[in-house]
This record gives sequence, structure tokens and C-alpha cells, in this order.
Amino acid sequence: VQLVESGGGLVQPGGSLRLSCEASGFTFRQYTMSWVRQAPGAGLEWLASVIGNGGNSYYADSVKGRFTISRDNRKNTVHLQMNNLRPEDTAVYYCAKANERWVITQSTANIERGRGTQVTVSS
Repeated sequence: VQLVESGGGLVQPGGSLRLSCEASGFTFRQYTMSWVRQAPGAGLEWLASVIGNGGNSYYADSVKGRFTISRDNRKNTVHLQMNNLRPEDTAVYYCAKANERWVITQSTANIERGRGTQVTVSS
């Protein structure tokens, strides 16, 4: 399994970023994909998940209405569009796959993560 994130960087408060994740080594369409993050000195936080066929997505309250998760099963990619970013969104963002096929995950448990991409929100 390989999960390679990209798209992080430095952005001002109120700005936007779009994170991408390229997945390989497994049958992508069979797995729920998620984004999680880890802020400095904090634990892992689940942000959003999208099921295998892309039909349903789920969000943490902290990002609902600001972040949008999407996937392209033709390209084995998953994205996180982040709008109206806040300084408290500063963290390392990870793409993650569920450990089991067909299971809907909405937490940081039972997932496998990539190496992450840094997002810094600061003026």
C-alpha cells in the first residue's frame, strides 16, 4: 500500500488549499478513504471520510461546511478541499485507507496512513 499526499503549504487565514492523495497497491474503489490530521502536541484527529463509490461522505464538526472530501476511482486519488482556513487548522494532514474493505470508517482507528503533508495557516 502506498498513500502519497501533496498540496500542503503556507496559507493566510481565510485562504484555501486543496490536498491530494495518490493511492496504489490495493483495490482503491473497495475502501473508504479518509483524511486525518495531527496538530503540534496533539493527537490524531479524524476529519472526513468518503465511501468506496464516492456516494456518501462524513465530516467532523470542526471542519463541516469548510472542508470537502472527494475521490476519483479512475485515477485512484482522493482530495480534500479546504476553505476558510484558520490558524487552528495548522497540522500535518494524512490521507488514510480503512484497514478492511467495504467498512465505513469515521475515526482514527483501524486505518493506514500516508506520510502526510504540512499545512500551516498563518498571517
